[in-house]
Amino acid sequence: MYKHIVMGVALDHEHDMKDALEIAQKLLVKGGKVTALHVLEDLPSYATQYVPPDYLNEFHKEIAVELHHMIRDAPNTHPAVVVGHPGRSIVAFAAEHEADCIIIASHRPGLEDYFLGSTASRVVRHAKCSVHVIR
Repeated sequence: MYKHIVMGVALDHEHDMKDALEIAQKLLVKGGKVTALHVLEDLPSYATQYVPPDYLNEFHKEIAVELHHMIRDAPNTHPAVVVGHPGRSIVAFAAEHEADCIIIASHRPGLEDYFLGSTASRVVRHAKCSVHVIR
């Protein structure tokens, strides 16, 4: 049983969060919390000049609202949105917020994952806490 679970959420994929939310609630101690974390990837510096100044802030807010809407019925679950590389950002967020478990979904690995590495495999390799991978 865990006190703080970070649940990686990829809103840009067709992952169903229902299983992850159920697992998180089963693994959570009474009084614990779940953070549903979405990572927005950085825009390359050459692309930022073509984006209106407030666009990124507004997009960040929209993602936070969508995430909040998706988890509104899950008890003790709070949204968080950060900017960065997904694998590194999930591990860093979990360490910074003293999470004792990360829940992350993974697809069935293909050949490209053996060369590039999926987000889930990066989290498993680098996290200092327990990691629960959902397929």
